[in-house]
Order: sequence, then C-alpha cells, then structure tokens
Amino acid sequence: MIAPDRPLPRDPTAGRRRRRAALIALILILLYGWTLQDLDLGTRGLAQGLLMAKNMLLGMMHPEWSYAGEAFLRLLESIEMAFLGTAAAAVLAVPFAFWAASRGRRFDIVPATGKGVLSAIRTFPELILAILFLVAVGPGPFAGVLAIAVHSIGMIGKLYAEAVENIDPGPVEALEAAGAGRPAVFFYAVLPQVLPEFASVALYRFEINVRAATVLGVVGAGGIGTPLLFALQAYAW
Repeated sequence: MIAPDRPLPRDPTAGRRRRRAALIALILILLYGWTLQDLDLGTRGLAQGLLMAKNMLLGMMHPEWSYAGEAFLRLLESIEMAFLGTAAAAVLAVPFAFWAASRGRRFDIVPATGKGVLSAIRTFPELILAILFLVAVGPGPFAGVLAIAVHSIGMIGKLYAEAVENIDPGPVEALEAAGAGRPAVFFYAVLPQVLPEFASVALYRFEINVRAATVLGVVGAGGIGTPLLFALQAYAW
C-alpha cells in the first residue's frame, strides 16, 4: 500500500530571499538610471554620437594622404620604442627572475625580497615613469624606451621567476650527481628548459608594449601618440 504524498515543508526564508533579491534589483535599476542621467547618455547623446560616427566614417573614405608619410614614420618610431624597451627588459629581467625564484622552501627571505622588488617596479605605470624620465633625459623616444623597459622588468621578471620555479628538477639532479659544476648545470639543465618560456613571455610583452608606446606619445615620449592627440583635439579623424 502506497502512502499518500506529503506536501513538502515550506522554506521559511524563501520570502525573505525574494524580498532581498527584489530590493537589490531595484537598487541596481535606480543606480543604472542615475548613471545614464549623470553621464548624459540619453537619446540626445545617442543621436549626437551616431551623427559623429557617420561623419567620421565618411571622412575615413576620403583620407588626407599628405599626412601618411609622417604618420608612418611616427608609427615606426612607436614600434622601435617597444622593441628596444622589450629587448632591454627581457635581458635585465633574467637576474631578477633567479633572485625571485623560490628554492622550494615555504619561506625564504631572498626570493621574497626579489618578489617584493618586482612588485614595486610594477606599481608605477608607464605614464608616470615616462614623465619622470622626461624630466631626467628630456622629451623624445629615449624617455619612452626607458619607461617601457623599467615597467616591463617588473612583469617579465615575475613570469620568468615562475618559469624557473616550474623547471623539471630531474636534469639538474642528474648533472649534479655526475659531478657537474654550477655553470654546467645552468647551461645544460636549467637554460634549455626556461629559454622557450622566456622567449614566449618576451614576445607577449612586446605586443603589450606596442600599445604602451602609442600612449606614451601623449606625454611627449615619442611615437605616434602626439600626432594622435593633436588629431583628436582638432576632431581630425
């Protein structure tokens, strides 16, 4: 004989959760509406934006080719800045990487200090570094290269250190057991494992630095950023 189904007990907190969810949704809707009004993103702003986008697209169909040569040279300068800064950082970050790489112990003051130094370097954005170097060496691409290189050391050194920490200890232990010295262990067991990762990190950072070099031109650190800033201020799309 089958017992009759009993109704499931009601959750005493279900109503409270629904009221809380409704209150949160209402707050988000009000916040969204206030943000739209504060930023003037209503229909009038949308219509003006569409009109400007239309004019910009029409202007792109009739470019001013007299600026093409200068723009290309400035663009090439930005790429060169990114390349030089990345290359310098890729080399200078190697000792920082081995300084910050953990030796397998739970806490070691040496790698902890190295990680702290790399974190401190990453704290300063490229724009702040560029302004500092502009004061030190004057406006131009050299200040941009220095800013890119210093900031890149922080990130590249961190990723290099992680690559060093993740190497396979087998080849290292085998060479040490065979009586090899530290230089031989480094060149034949450590370097072959970390070199592909180092190259991958450097290429990835170069891609980031190309964009950074464009922005640095806004503060006078060379590259295509300065002509872009003048064009934006003049609405010369």
